[in-house]
Amino acid sequence: MIVSFLHGKSKIVSGVFVFGLLLGICAAVQAQQKPEQLAQQSSDAWLALVDSGKYADSWQEAAQLFKAHVTKEQWQGALRASRDPLGKMLSRTLKSATYARTLPGAPDGEYVVIQYDSSFEHKQSAVETITPMLDKDGKWRISGYFIK
Repeated sequence: MIVSFLHGKSKIVSGVFVFGLLLGICAAVQAQQKPEQLAQQSSDAWLALVDSGKYADSWQEAAQLFKAHVTKEQWQGALRASRDPLGKMLSRTLKSATYARTLPGAPDGEYVVIQYDSSFEHKQSAVETITPMLDKDGKWRISGYFIK
C-alpha cells in the first residue's frame, strides 16, 4: 500500500516536472526570437485591423509615442484619405525588417523598420513601411505607418 501510494506520487511529480520543463522551453523559444520577428508579429496583427477598416482600433493598439502625437480622429481621417482609395488589400510580402535603436525625429529606443511589397484593389504596386517600437509595457507596438 505504501509503495503504490509513493509510486502514484512520483507520477504526479514527474507530470509536474514535465509540464514545468515544457513551459521553460516555450519561454526560452520566445526569448530566442529576434526583435524583428516579434515586431513583425505585432505588425501583422495591427495591419489586419487597418485592412479591415478598424482604424480606431489600430490607433488604440499603437505605441504610446504615436498616440501622444496623433489624435484618434486625426488618425482615422488620415487612413480614410490614404487607405480607402486603394481598395481591398490583395497581397503583402515582407521586403525587409531592420532593427534600430535610433531613428530620425524619434527618441532613442528599440525599433524595427519593416517594409512590405503590397498590392491593393486600386493600386497594383505599393510599399508599406511600418515601424513597431518596444513600448513601455514591453510589447511591440506601431509608432509609424506610411504607404508609397
